[in-house]
Amino acid sequence: MSLLFSPYTLASPKGDLTLANRIVVAPMCQYSAVDGMAMDWHLMHWGNLLNSGAGLFIIEATAVTAQGRITPACLGLWDDATEAALKDKLSRARALAPALPVFIQLSHAGRKASSATPWEGGQLLGEDQGGWAICGPSEIPQLPNERTPHSMSTTELQAMIDAFLTAALRADRIGIDGVELHCAHGYLLHQFLSPIANQRSDAYGGSFENRIRFPLELFTAVRKAYSGVLGLRLSASDWIDGGWTIEESTEFTARLKAAGANFIHVSSGGISRQQQIAIGPDYQVPFAKAIKAHAGLPTIAVGLITSPQQAEAILERGDADLIALARAFLYKPRWAWEAAAALKGEVHASEQYWRCLPTEAQAVFGNVRIGQR
Repeated sequence: MSLLFSPYTLASPKGDLTLANRIVVAPMCQYSAVDGMAMDWHLMHWGNLLNSGAGLFIIEATAVTAQGRITPACLGLWDDATEAALKDKLSRARALAPALPVFIQLSHAGRKASSATPWEGGQLLGEDQGGWAICGPSEIPQLPNERTPHSMSTTELQAMIDAFLTAALRADRIGIDGVELHCAHGYLLHQFLSPIANQRSDAYGGSFENRIRFPLELFTAVRKAYSGVLGLRLSASDWIDGGWTIEESTEFTARLKAAGANFIHVSSGGISRQQQIAIGPDYQVPFAKAIKAHAGLPTIAVGLITSPQQAEAILERGDADLIALARAFLYKPRWAWEAAAALKGEVHASEQYWRCLPTEAQAVFGNVRIGQR
């Protein structure tokens, strides 16, 4: 049996959650919300990806406060209106697709908030452009010519913990199966980890122990209140001298496991434009391998994994437990179907689509055989 198409079980205080296969649709920002509320674009987008054949779908970075959005068009889950909109669109999408576990990535952008959408340049927005005040661990802007974030007080740190916790409980109320906390790509929690963004002189900056303190306190608070599957997406390296390292990531992940983490999703980069990333196939897989070996947490690998054979090989080597793809699913939403045909696996799909299969791919739906007429 293909490992990619074998089931995998994630444990949580609420109970075990078994995925039908090891393919994960990674969270991908759509920049298509209005005042944080999910719109018809999300209904279409989610319905499409729920029919992808993957074993798990993770909703895009979702802000826990209005000020935590990357852009004015980012999705949110901070009040009754954003909760109702997300519930409406997700429940309608799920009703028209095969049953599939859904997680949500909860996030705060920190000093990278209040930006334009990528197709509008991505630059930090001024107040006259609809922007807002930004915050971070220290008064260090993302770019030298951008506005300086204000350094968060300990009172603001506690309020941020409460915002993440409340959003996780809202997600649970909606019926979302798991939560991924966003601690990667230069956003707020990652900013606290990295010496590039965090140059505080109090208990939340300086040493490794101090820099991990706030993300770990936040994770622990959410874990105490939320009983579903809970994990974290981590930038395992800043790819810059003097930044966050893989050695620190392995130790931090061990602390997360002790705090009750159920999985770790391993990415990298995003803290500085000065990063020097050695991009190529599997370029982040060694990070996932190191973290899995040290912490023993269920590990998701991601980053330029494009072919079924490549994904299968990562699992066969034991470098990771699950394989995530992002933009590949935007370009080819049925990637998992093709992978199942190539590896003799089985996926679930709406019966309205069964007749689309070419003859050589008919085994993709297991025992179902659809004749060509």
